[in-house]
Amino acid sequence: MSVTVRAETPEPTEHEPTPPAEECTVIVFGATGDLTRRKLMPALYSLQCFGALSSRCEVIGTGRTPLSEEEFRDRMRAPAGAAPDGGAAGDPQWRTFAQRLHFLVGDPSDADFYPRLAAELEARRQAGGSPNHLFYVATPASLARPIIEGLGAAGLSRNRRGWSRIVLEKPFGRDLQSARELNRVVNDVFPEEAVFRIDHYLGKETVQNLLVFRFGNSLFEPVWNRNYVEYVEITAAEDLGVEHRATFYEETGALRDVVANHLLQLLTLTAMEPPAAFDADSVRDQKVQVLRAIQPMTVEEVARRTVRGQYGPGTVGGTPVPGYREEHGVSKSSLVETFAAIELHVDNWRWSGVPFYVRTGKRLGRKMTEIRVHFRRPPQALFAAGPGGRAEANLVALRIQPREGITITFVAKQPGSAMRPLPVEAEFAYAKSFPAELPDAYATLLLDAMHGDGTLFTRRDEVEAAWRIITPIGEAWARLPPPSFPNYAAGSDGPAEAWRLMRDRDHHAWCTIESKPRAESLRP
Repeated sequence: MSVTVRAETPEPTEHEPTPPAEECTVIVFGATGDLTRRKLMPALYSLQCFGALSSRCEVIGTGRTPLSEEEFRDRMRAPAGAAPDGGAAGDPQWRTFAQRLHFLVGDPSDADFYPRLAAELEARRQAGGSPNHLFYVATPASLARPIIEGLGAAGLSRNRRGWSRIVLEKPFGRDLQSARELNRVVNDVFPEEAVFRIDHYLGKETVQNLLVFRFGNSLFEPVWNRNYVEYVEITAAEDLGVEHRATFYEETGALRDVVANHLLQLLTLTAMEPPAAFDADSVRDQKVQVLRAIQPMTVEEVARRTVRGQYGPGTVGGTPVPGYREEHGVSKSSLVETFAAIELHVDNWRWSGVPFYVRTGKRLGRKMTEIRVHFRRPPQALFAAGPGGRAEANLVALRIQPREGITITFVAKQPGSAMRPLPVEAEFAYAKSFPAELPDAYATLLLDAMHGDGTLFTRRDEVEAAWRIITPIGEAWARLPPPSFPNYAAGSDGPAEAWRLMRDRDHHAWCTIESKPRAESLRP
């Protein structure tokens, strides 16, 4: 039994006005691709609707597909329609935004393309366009290097009349060695302060709120350590399969796609020390210190402290879905993991002895991203039901998506003559306290890149520190006997082995993902 305790709902609060971006020309490599359609164009259009784009902000899409300017604008109209009534031919916001859109056909792997791009940018500057350039690499990772080198060879990274910055999408390499090489290539062309490695999780309002929750409230920070916290679990679950990304996923897998960036980012924000100031270097310095405190695992530790899985056929939301090996573009004998669960330890003064369990998976029972901080039980069971009973532990659950908010679980006395404690919940829900729609993560991050604020982006040493943890896991999985895939059904909460990851820990368990929990016998 539980009850929900809510503070008095405040008056509806509007978002603070969005500060206008610095004027710039945004050059999108891969402008006809999926990332531009699903994320970048809706984000840019939302900035238009918020009034956050300078009158001198233009967007030049590039790609191999021969398109006229009008054809490109027509293609972008539907993605812009992610906003209410957005993209309609008669919508004044869309008409204004469409005039900002231009297209330059070219192959990003062809060195001859970049002098043409430089000439186009110079012509637009002389016609009154902005001299500032924001290059966005929305292409497969294999094209990042030729794009960076092409920009450097054409002199586009050395902007004498304004600034030049570059935004890079994950994954930032495949392992520690390739990440170091990519960092070397990009820093040979762009200074580190002009490099924005984007992880859209850091743009989510609720992820940023984690820092405010921890460091803006004296109630929580004093107990946010090994003396009071028993364990932490971080889950990023998806109910979707690989969709149309099978080629990418076959090369990447859950470990590189999500654990190496999203989950480690959430872990660092949960575990970091208070920064000296809320600026880019101060925040990222503390995140790097957390990653450096996580020791790389041996092969034996990987076998004991990690679980990998691959989904088979099942039912999600009442609809039968195929297994991973039946997805279009996936090998029938694929050993790529679609699920990963890992026990990590932050070996520093604050967190020594506290396990951090992280997991991610595709085709699980529901979509959810959540951080759950489990506190130790009281040392004396004053109110337990019997001699061997134990009181419920306190819990702080930070929901990143969906139903963004924070829930705090504690015990209270049940009304009646008996001294019987029951768990109750105090809940903060973003939708209730701040009724206005939350800003899109990509819109937030694009705006920060236009301002030159790298606080919510990943720094070079942070990338390498993360791969220092992840690379030994991937190498060990390549050496260890593979599991018998598929080992979990679509629509479940993952392999049974993931529950056994906590079997030696008293009272440690994952939160449930699937809509209808499986039989308890499968949960050791």
